[in-house]
Amino acid sequence: MASEGGTVSFATDVKPLFREKDRNSMKSHFDLWSYDDVRNAASRILVTLEHGKMPCDGAWPQDQVDLFRRWIEDGTPG
Repeated sequence: MASEGGTVSFATDVKPLFREKDRNSMKSHFDLWSYDDVRNAASRILVTLEHGKMPCDGAWPQDQVDLFRRWIEDGTPG
């Protein structure tokens, strides 16, 4: 995970947040393991995460939502 104040990257920090079952559930919309797909849908994903509606089996802990938000704020680095 990104160190305090460090840049959050998709490959190291964001992609591992999405489990295989999450990926399979969302494949008809986008691939959660694809940098381009997640970057393009990032704002929609964030809203869904913030409302606790993703993943389907329970909301992420707040620290994971915050990490995803920070990735967006950092410019969605790969």
